[in-house]
Amino acid sequence: MKTVLGIDLGTSATKTVLFSEELEVLASASAEYPMAQPQNGWAEQNPEDWWKAAVETISAVLRESCVSPDSVTALGISGQMHGLVMLDENGEVLRPSIIWCDQRTGAECAEITELIGAERLVEITANPALTGFTASKILWVRKHQPEIYKRCRHILLPKDYLRYKLTGDFATEVSDASGMQLLDVPKRRWSEELLGKLAIDPALLANVYESPEVTGTISREAAALTGLSRKTLVVGGAGDNAAAAVGTGVVTDGRAFTTIGTSGVVFAHTDRLGIDPKGRVHTFCCAVPGAWHVMGVTQAAGLSLKWFREQFAPEYTYRQIDDVAASIPIGANRLLYLPYLMGERTPHLDAGCRGVFFGLSGIHTKADMLRAVLEGVVYSLRDCVEVLRGMGVSTSEMLATGGGGTSALWRQMLADVFGCPVRTVSSKEGPALGVAILAGVGAGLYPSVPEACRRFIRYNEPQNPVNAAAYEPFYQLYTSLYPALRAKFAELATL
Repeated sequence: MKTVLGIDLGTSATKTVLFSEELEVLASASAEYPMAQPQNGWAEQNPEDWWKAAVETISAVLRESCVSPDSVTALGISGQMHGLVMLDENGEVLRPSIIWCDQRTGAECAEITELIGAERLVEITANPALTGFTASKILWVRKHQPEIYKRCRHILLPKDYLRYKLTGDFATEVSDASGMQLLDVPKRRWSEELLGKLAIDPALLANVYESPEVTGTISREAAALTGLSRKTLVVGGAGDNAAAAVGTGVVTDGRAFTTIGTSGVVFAHTDRLGIDPKGRVHTFCCAVPGAWHVMGVTQAAGLSLKWFREQFAPEYTYRQIDDVAASIPIGANRLLYLPYLMGERTPHLDAGCRGVFFGLSGIHTKADMLRAVLEGVVYSLRDCVEVLRGMGVSTSEMLATGGGGTSALWRQMLADVFGCPVRTVSSKEGPALGVAILAGVGAGLYPSVPEACRRFIRYNEPQNPVNAAAYEPFYQLYTSLYPALRAKFAELATL
């Protein structure tokens, strides 16, 4: 029997899943670890915690499944993107990893934009300078901790640190590297122009592979710790969203998924490179060789509902919220909600905008407000879809994932407001399944990523649009509110 292993390094935990060659789950294990916030807006983790979690979960699934280590043909790693891991000449961690949600690098983003030029930066990296990305973190360490920067010999992303610990190899792949803001995204290689202007030594960076390519095998030390065979191949893997795309079968044109988690993501595959010159959406290399993905982000999707429930409706479970909101008509009795609790990314790129209930009157109840929150999140996600469609990226069918994707009411809203069928995936393994598929392709078990997805990924019945026309006037009014309030948001921030 041949098996494949998928490791998903998340922000709160690492999950490892062992799959059969037919991609049936044989065993699964997860291990949690903390996040430190030394100052307001900072976020760091200890890479050694990730490694301990990986060793623990790999060992656990091998014990639970009772498979021979030699049966594990290949493994893939998915991970939280953008984190900065710095190693010295001996491969030892120099400082805690500054992770994706850290916000300390505003000045460095401005410096990058000035050095490269805003338009040229988008041309090369397909994105404006953002605090979450890795390049600004590198500049921050160089400026504020120069003694650590001088000792740095290797810069890795979180999942690629696990790869180094498993194989001894310094390698990354295009989907995760796209989020460093050092990759030439159209050419799928490090940008000599960027590295030169930012004065970053290219020798610090890992070799870049395509996601299904084999990057190494298990080292003697890692085999002893985990129980894996030294024959097990390790492939490039993917960043978390790119891995989730493979795990949901979003690997060909016209396929897309919407995630309603704490934040919201609209993610679409495209075989044709498309870059939004305004930088409202991210364009990254995807896990399918020679293709890309385009991604819009809503900052406070599930967070909006979580906030409202905790503050005003703690007596309701999420299932009860669905029932209550379903009793209210479309449009929530002329009440609109703007979900800008944490500022907004797509399409406004405005950290200063804030949440709004518009049209609130004495007739409105808690149920109306819950319905308005659900609808407002969907309108915000429709904004992301419209940017993608304006770029020529097709979204003929949508998959719903994340906690919000389990809500039949929210999925029906998505179908109606997006104007396309919405369905879910039978498997719940997401990124771990995605990188297991990449591992199988790298090992020659499957001919290609799209073919493996066609063969193994199963979908539930779709929910089709039934009330698209009823939502449209409310969405059009919604889109007019941010431009009307933009200057007032900025004024509010000065008070």
